Amino acid sequence: MPSERSTRTPDVLVVGGGIIGLVTAWRAAQRGLATAVVDPAPGGGAARVAAGMLAAVTELHYGEQTLLALNLASARRYPAFAAELAEATGHDLGYRRCGTLAVALDADDRAHLRDLHAFQVRSGLDAQWLSGRECRRLEPMLAPGVRGGLRVDGDHQIDPRRLARALVTACERAGVVLHRVRAERLTVVRDRAAGVVTEDGTALAAGRVVLAAGSLSGRLPGVPEEVLPPVRPVKGQVLRLAMPADRPPLLHRTVRAVVRGNPLYLVPRESGELVVGATSEELGWDTTVTAGGVYELLRDAHELVPGITELPLTETLAGLRPGSPDNAPLLGPTALDGLLLATGHFRNGVLLTPVTGDVMAHLLTTGGLPEEARPFTPRRFDTAAVPTEQPV
Repeated sequence: MPSERSTRTPDVLVVGGGIIGLVTAWRAAQRGLATAVVDPAPGGGAARVAAGMLAAVTELHYGEQTLLALNLASARRYPAFAAELAEATGHDLGYRRCGTLAVALDADDRAHLRDLHAFQVRSGLDAQWLSGRECRRLEPMLAPGVRGGLRVDGDHQIDPRRLARALVTACERAGVVLHRVRAERLTVVRDRAAGVVTEDGTALAAGRVVLAAGSLSGRLPGVPEEVLPPVRPVKGQVLRLAMPADRPPLLHRTVRAVVRGNPLYLVPRESGELVVGATSEELGWDTTVTAGGVYELLRDAHELVPGITELPLTETLAGLRPGSPDNAPLLGPTALDGLLLATGHFRNGVLLTPVTGDVMAHLLTTGGLPEEARPFTPRRFDTAAVPTEQPV
């Protein structure tokens, strides 16, 4: 029973209460493990800023074919995952099977999209090339200068803030103990991770520790230097606008583009909110919203959808994505016994939420990484060879 599990030393302590830490804790608790999370504000983190695109196909980048397989595996899980989480919590997740349209505004962008389409086809992905006229037929508010685009009906969206709130509720109902305090340092006893000490001096013991603190994962004191995850913060600025209730929506699906070399996306919510993002800035721990960042996003969005400048601007926000050296997550055990990682998801954290929960629960209950996760072991950055199965 959840009440019984919550009274004993947890089998698993998750450091970090963003969507990755929460889904790990929820799935672990469902497997019968006494689980706790330590985070001053569970449900916060990068998800507050993310747009929630589930874009396994349109996020494809050259050199990331291995990551593509994991992204697709998670995308396939999303319908069942969203339905299960909604039923367990009663929350509306804002999950929309709306599709995505990636468009080009000039000849260079059109050539780039054509190359990307060929790459998608070679990778066995479902993407349809459209002329500019066909793009505007789908989305009439697009600028007349749109030269062509890719229609991807399988790339959908979810509201990350609603997802995070639902995961907090799911954890609470599954008996996960939420310690709303910051972890000050990792406790290591006889060369094994044994828990954390919080900022108020409380010692929290656990059988195993999962470090899932997003961009902060590489900064937890007490973690031996040789196993600190190579995770860095990548700043992203995002805008939110509101569609008046008495007007039809500007867009019906997610629209992506590259404008003057700057990636841009517009994500319309059923609520009438329109999310516009996002910058990508290597500026360390800075989360300042800048006039330049807001100007560039609005300028590029106006060039793509001219009517956007008539909408009220309701929020500007900056967050930090957890980037890794190869832009892929770190999932699994480290060289320190008892310490596991679930971090480094970079721009795919929301998309990879279902598969991350499944992978970490499998690892915590069986001691082995599932086949689909083995390319993403944290040990890939070690100099020594890494076995595919090891006790945790």
